[in-house]
Amino acid sequence: MAIRLKYGVLLDAVRSYPRIVLVDDSIVRANTTRGTVKLVRDAGAKEVHVRVSFPPIIHPCFMGIAMPTREELAAASRSVSELREFIGADSLEFLSPEGVATAMKSRGDDIKHFCTACYSGNYPVPV
Repeated sequence: MAIRLKYGVLLDAVRSYPRIVLVDDSIVRANTTRGTVKLVRDAGAKEVHVRVSFPPIIHPCFMGIAMPTREELAAASRSVSELREFIGADSLEFLSPEGVATAMKSRGDDIKHFCTACYSGNYPVPV
């Protein structure tokens, strides 16, 4: 219900273009993504493809971000294929760690100056 209250679907758009691509910044627990995929399907989408602009989050954050335990992370115990099934999408793709590094480099930053622990498991300090 919270997803239905927060997000709206343009029914005419879905009816006219029933192949939908949803873009998300990340998938943590997958509750929002799963609910959004269902919402779009309920609106009549024939296909729902999900693209995520961050690698799968498989490690909790201990650096100040309120991120759940490893057991609560949707991608920690599922392959991309299993996660795709879990959220109900026809396809699911993530930006690769190399893609993140390339994006950082294109804006003049070096990935080695940023924490990547949530997707690499390499924490900048002992945990």
